[in-house]
Amino acid sequence: MFGIGELTILLLVIVAVLAVKRLPDLTRSAGKAARILKSEKQALKDEAGDRPRPAPHVIRGETTERDIP
Repeated sequence: MFGIGELTILLLVIVAVLAVKRLPDLTRSAGKAARILKSEKQALKDEAGDRPRPAPHVIRGETTERDIP
């Protein structure tokens, strides 16, 4: 009978043979997703750095709402 190691290697070979046709598409999709995430992260970082935070309005004895643009 086969052991766990042999079955694992056999399973990996079968998956590799069946996935050869889709592998380029999968790597291309992963690359696109990584580029999108990187650009969104940079956009958020740029947006946060462009505008200064407004100072809080403090009025003693009253509760006020803060105006956030």
